[in-house]
Amino acid sequence: MTAVLKTRTGLALREVTLTYPDGESRLTALDRVTLEVAPGEFAAVAGPSGSGKSSLLAVAATLLRPDSGQVLIDGQDAGELSDGARTALRRERLGIVFQQSNLLASLTAVEQLLVLESVRGGKPRAARERAEELLASVGLDGAKQRRRPHQLSGGERQRVNIARALFGRPSVLLVDEPTSALDHERGAQIVELLAEITRTHGTATVMVTHDRDLLGRVDRVLAMHDGRLA
Repeated sequence: MTAVLKTRTGLALREVTLTYPDGESRLTALDRVTLEVAPGEFAAVAGPSGSGKSSLLAVAATLLRPDSGQVLIDGQDAGELSDGARTALRRERLGIVFQQSNLLASLTAVEQLLVLESVRGGKPRAARERAEELLASVGLDGAKQRRRPHQLSGGERQRVNIARALFGRPSVLLVDEPTSALDHERGAQIVELLAEITRTHGTATVMVTHDRDLLGRVDRVLAMHDGRLA
């Protein structure tokens, strides 16, 4: 049986190498990285700036094609797909929580989620009910759902960001430095929320971070240095 057939769900990176042009040579961002995260597992990748964490997340999100190796989402090898099929895979299977919330200034919290469904062409009433339920599940209910980004705290904006990533019912959740703009208390609350979401939604969750003080709630911590996972 091949390696591809062994993984049916969750996220798997197999011997992934990624390089960038660097003058007349190439810089290795990821060096034969192998990582598997099962549904319901919360894994953290920790390391200093420049260690390759962001590159790992971009490859796992199928935003970058690696030089070699495999990226499997629910057993599907993303490298075998066309650009259009990879976009569909990302939309249907992946939730991405970016470091900056990138919320649209003119939209309320609930509208931030509904704009995604309008692109998918879903039913407006069902979409609004799901958006409201998701926001409530991350601690934003009532009047807060009708507030615009400038009326929300940094932690509340990140909660909207997380709810937005969950809207498409992803099987894999990728989280980029979610606490970088928050104080320790609010950062700890966000990590606790991500742990709860991983359990209740059954996502295979990968969070990259440089802050080791907030890793008590994750299931597994992997250290990254110079493009390699320890």
